[in-house]
Amino acid sequence: MTLPISVFIITKNEEKHIAKTLASVKDMDEVILVDSGSTDNTLAIAEQFGATIFSHEWQGYAKQKQYAMSLCRNEWVLNLDGDEEINPQLIAAFKEIIEQDKADSVRFWRNDIFIGKPLSRLSKKPNNHRLYKKSKSFFDDSRLAHESATVDGKEIFINQVFNHYGYDSIAAITSKNNTYSTLKADEKFAKGKSFSNLKLFLIVPLVFIKEYLLQRKIFSGRRGFILAVMEAYYAFLKEAKLFENHQKNKR
Repeated sequence: MTLPISVFIITKNEEKHIAKTLASVKDMDEVILVDSGSTDNTLAIAEQFGATIFSHEWQGYAKQKQYAMSLCRNEWVLNLDGDEEINPQLIAAFKEIIEQDKADSVRFWRNDIFIGKPLSRLSKKPNNHRLYKKSKSFFDDSRLAHESATVDGKEIFINQVFNHYGYDSIAAITSKNNTYSTLKADEKFAKGKSFSNLKLFLIVPLVFIKEYLLQRKIFSGRRGFILAVMEAYYAFLKEAKLFENHQKNKR
């Protein structure tokens, strides 16, 4: 049964995981893929799965997703990245929510696959809005990274999970964190956020405790410890680069 959901995905060189993503949404009414210059096999794979493909010059994460969402024909839209995968249990939950009109926005758990293995089920984490009504949603283009839709309406959280394969290697995570930390520091600076010495000193231990204990990565063994340390370092990079921006502005 086809669900009246439009899936939208923004891509650039996602050949490693895009087939899993597209296979998992084969029962959706429409799949929109907006690509910003892939040079690998991403587009060929997308064509094999029947996705509707658009080329669009990169304008930033939020603007790219807003454009992709504008192309969707259904009221209900599902935003996935090219390294994510949903499952039949989640699809069944979507069907019930839509049929009974239970909400305007739906959140659920994310399961990170790190170096080929999933973290403990106790380490899964809640994610941002992914399924929501198009007419009630927009992306704030002042957010340069970790953008999520702003939804004006009723939100529900369901006890279902999707897989995230973006943690293929420590090198891949390090590269992403370097890029995202620059964007987040620039975003904070543009919004007039001040630099805090205290936050710079405390951010690493506080984020490590949050990730390792409160987010329960402790139950994922060495993988969980490594990810918690990397999250703490990512938080440090954002603050250090904000400091750098303020120093440059003084010159």
